Amino acid sequence: MSVTPATRPLRSRVRRVLVRGVQVLAAVFVLFVVIVVVDGWRAFGSSASGARRERIDRSPQHAGGEFVNPQPMQNHAWKMVTGLFSKSSVASPSAPPPVEAVEAARFASPPESGLRVTWLGHSTIVIELDGHRVLTDPVWSDRISPVSWAGPSRFYPPPLELDDLPRLDAVLLSHDHYDHLDYPTIVALKDTQVRFVTPIGVGAHLEYWGVTADRIDELDWWEEVLVGELRVACTPARHASGRTLFDTNETLWASYALIGPHHRAWFSGDTGLFPALSEIGERYGPFDVTMIEAGAYGNAWPDWHLGPEQAVTAHGMVRGQVMMPIHWGLFDLAYHGWTEPIERVLVAAESAGVTIVAPRPGQSVEPSSPPAVERWWPDVPWRTGEQDPIVATKME
Repeated sequence: MSVTPATRPLRSRVRRVLVRGVQVLAAVFVLFVVIVVVDGWRAFGSSASGARRERIDRSPQHAGGEFVNPQPMQNHAWKMVTGLFSKSSVASPSAPPPVEAVEAARFASPPESGLRVTWLGHSTIVIELDGHRVLTDPVWSDRISPVSWAGPSRFYPPPLELDDLPRLDAVLLSHDHYDHLDYPTIVALKDTQVRFVTPIGVGAHLEYWGVTADRIDELDWWEEVLVGELRVACTPARHASGRTLFDTNETLWASYALIGPHHRAWFSGDTGLFPALSEIGERYGPFDVTMIEAGAYGNAWPDWHLGPEQAVTAHGMVRGQVMMPIHWGLFDLAYHGWTEPIERVLVAAESAGVTIVAPRPGQSVEPSSPPAVERWWPDVPWRTGEQDPIVATKME
């Protein structure tokens, strides 16, 4: 074919498109190399093998090569994209919110009631229950990401220095997403000789990072382990897992019931609404306190998280007495205003007659004598941008 003046511009445009495509692919490859080789490759973790792999394959929750939820999960990719254009203007605070610094001396004396919870932000909580100390989903990094230079960053520094943590009996991990399983924090904790309780499959990450196998208890749903006199029950959740584009749902996700000689607590991890919440309440409730995720929701992923109103519903289903909303107020992970979760929880709780504790980050509370809610967060116009009214209670 001869090149004519008419075909010359077309060929030029095609050549430019091909060159640009190669440039984009090269940039993606370079970024991948930087992440994997230079900074974040170990943070990705490791896949299960051997006996751990065999146990995963035997799990009732495992089918078709991955873990599955009993109820289907909805994802609306288009809403995820369009939501970016109507994101709240106050998705992050304009100034760091007030934090109560936690000194190591606070844990020198046990709580008078036998049960005390100290919220450190998001899903990181120190739970003191009948003489046992448990830490949930510990995240001390500045960013939740495989690399230290990108990803959502904290609104405020950790209220408690990692070195000031009290002696712990166990660390509970709900699943392996970056805002719940933080590689640098696990590496810092691995030499403390604490036990790690995880859903099955997550132990592969921990061993890869240097935690010895004898200190890892991997549980399937409804399995239990004893930590001293504390029964730790791995209870179901409705969520997902994965740390790369290639390991989606290779590990299980879970919530936890803590049953002591005198008190009971429930930690939701990440979950959407689903019928088994009632079974959790029947088997292990009533709970003196529930710590339930209420933030990072969106109508583009309606089944992955509860949202404020469904969090209150879940509290009732598991037979909770006092509810502490978690998974809000530390990272910008959704399109809603950063104070919206707690504002909507308070409205829903008042309507349902549910007692709420809303400690500022670093504050300790004893659920037996819940303090009145102090509005430590600013009064901001959180009802801006797209609204995500995840208020329905359907669970199909």
